[in-house]
Amino acid sequence: MSRTLSTTAPPRPTWQGLRLYSPAILVFLGLALVPTFASLGAENYILGLVTRLMILAIAAISLDLLLGHGGLVSFGHAAFLGLGAYTTGILLTEGVFQAELIVLAVIALSALFALVTGAVSLRTSGVYFIMITLAFGQMLFFAASSLAAYGGDDGLTLWDRADLFGTDLLHTRQGRFYATLAVLLATFVVVNAVVDSRFGRVLRAAKENPTRVAALGFDVFRFRLAAYVLAGTICGIAGMLSALQAEFVSPAIMSWQRSGELIVMVVLGGMATRNGALLGALAFVLLEVWLADLTVHWKLIFGPLLVLVVLYAKGGLAALLRPLTAEGRHG
Repeated sequence: MSRTLSTTAPPRPTWQGLRLYSPAILVFLGLALVPTFASLGAENYILGLVTRLMILAIAAISLDLLLGHGGLVSFGHAAFLGLGAYTTGILLTEGVFQAELIVLAVIALSALFALVTGAVSLRTSGVYFIMITLAFGQMLFFAASSLAAYGGDDGLTLWDRADLFGTDLLHTRQGRFYATLAVLLATFVVVNAVVDSRFGRVLRAAKENPTRVAALGFDVFRFRLAAYVLAGTICGIAGMLSALQAEFVSPAIMSWQRSGELIVMVVLGGMATRNGALLGALAFVLLEVWLADLTVHWKLIFGPLLVLVVLYAKGGLAALLRPLTAEGRHG
């Protein structure tokens, strides 16, 4: 194996590329049509539900970059959701209504938090990495709970709305829906481009054999830290969208249970697959809604279903669709 092998794979024919992403293409087309069908009834509920689904999908895709492609099991990823949400809520409360300024602040703070915590966490591995990311997540959770000026444990209600380039696009449910859809599409394209790049190939190789990758001259720590910062920043943006959509911010958004749910989405959809995180978020939210209508103890049903998927559909939902796409995994 030589260092030159870490360059990107040969380009595939356009038709084959479309086939690989066909599940995601169908999902995005379906999402784009949601407002049309939602206008026929229960519009507010449907738009709110699907917007929440897309926000979780953004967070799940960012986590899959770490978990699936980097082999880094982060149990504190939801901390970035909370950081983005609270940054948005505090800025709106303090009179900053320009969405452009808010997103810049979210990106800066999320990237900084990821850089600092990642520099510490990535010096460990295995269960130690899991525990230290959990510790950082809980640290941020309790910090948010102590912000008495911004609701504390009770959370913060957002009475004001953000303006996007001087327009009221984000003031309406449809506007927030399409803004979230645009961010989800951009996230999907960017993360897949990163994974298919030379950077992604090195990241995946380090997951399999970090010692060998280091022997080839690559700094594994820097590659993983860059992936950690990118994933945290994307998840922070998802937190901002969550605050704008719900018009409410609570410490619960960054609890370890939410981090666990994001991991479940990635596993359910299929780790390190092109469409897995997107499909996993879609399946998780729809199953949650359906089972919650049946019983308040829906997790008692969802748990065994997840076990069955892990045992009999290794590779998640993406593996079930592999015959349609001809390829399920990167690399």
